[in-house]
Amino acid sequence: MACRGACCCGCGPVNEDNARFIMLLLLIILYLLCGAAVFSALEHPKEKQAKEKWAQRFELFSQKYNLNKSDLEKFLRHYEEANMAGIRVDTLRPRWDFTGAFYFVGTVVSTIGFGMTTPATVGGKIFLIFYGLIGCAATILFFNLFLERIITVLAFVLKSCHEVQRRRKGVLPHDSRQDARLNREDSLAGWKPSVYCVMLILCVAAIIISSCASAMYSSIEGWGYLDSLYFCFVAFSTIGFGDMVSSQRASYENQTVYRICNFFFILMGVCCIYSLFNVISIVIKQVLNWLLKKLEIPCRHCPRRSLRPRRNAVMPAHVRKRVRNISIDTDAVNDSETDGRRMSGEMISMRDFLVANKVNLAIMQKQLSETANGHPRPCGSTNRHNGFSGGVGALGIMNNRLAETSADR
Repeated sequence: MACRGACCCGCGPVNEDNARFIMLLLLIILYLLCGAAVFSALEHPKEKQAKEKWAQRFELFSQKYNLNKSDLEKFLRHYEEANMAGIRVDTLRPRWDFTGAFYFVGTVVSTIGFGMTTPATVGGKIFLIFYGLIGCAATILFFNLFLERIITVLAFVLKSCHEVQRRRKGVLPHDSRQDARLNREDSLAGWKPSVYCVMLILCVAAIIISSCASAMYSSIEGWGYLDSLYFCFVAFSTIGFGDMVSSQRASYENQTVYRICNFFFILMGVCCIYSLFNVISIVIKQVLNWLLKKLEIPCRHCPRRSLRPRRNAVMPAHVRKRVRNISIDTDAVNDSETDGRRMSGEMISMRDFLVANKVNLAIMQKQLSETANGHPRPCGSTNRHNGFSGGVGALGIMNNRLAETSADR
């Protein structure tokens, strides 16, 4: 890769943000191509077999009842229109009574969008545009706030486990007096929970929720357990194909209890998977930073040129210390504090990674650190960047960008 700043050899500046964006774009395209090849190899033969089987059935049916093929095709098109309106051969629950409409708006604001129910009137389609705009935004905000609270709980749990582990090793005193408590706080001042521990806990939670929900669906809906797991992932990840949808029969045994449990599992599953996706995206960004470091090639025409690192540059702690002290989000990070500390087992040291990722990871890790050490951020802090700072995931990116823009004015 070229130099990151202006270069005497005339090479265009390529900063880490753009390089990371381009690399991620290329990897996503490669990922899509590989996925398309795999699914085409798995599903295309089944599709051809289904087409041949349908052609044979259509031919036999038209000959058996002496029907005109064009008239039969017109009738089937009419049934497809009725099917889109919610009419099925089997007796199903009403689509647009209050409970059916409530189920529909739930799939809209959660962005699941199964597709088995869609508005057919012009007024319904127009109302959906404005309703979904506000509802989806509010639900995404709810998911981000849910993630922050999950991080808070995990921070307390991980900090407690870390304290117990250090006491067993004799690093922390067992005395509960105030001086001992202050000493423990000082000794744990630089500790931060590992991103990988958070990812593992969220993954286990998602597996437990999906397994319990799949057991319920397989027994009540009559699906296979593997099909139920497939439905759980499609629903919880808000992909929502609509080929399998729960709670669609006209009646169930213990119907009220089942629908409440169905709502609870979908809500918890979506929140958990959304949180897991955010943490996985942080790990992916960490891998991209590591790849950029490995692929970085210094300019041969200006080897002695001292380049000023970008704010998102990934640099070792000892190099970063020579350049300047860098602050993360709203709280400064002093490089004089135990450089190279890796008490959480990260692939890249948490200090390097925090400084490298000011936008997304810094918010999550700062939340973890503050909560774990028992020092939450004051509500009236002056380092709020004009009220824009805060949030996780996409919300955090927007807030930090707004904060930077507001601070520059």
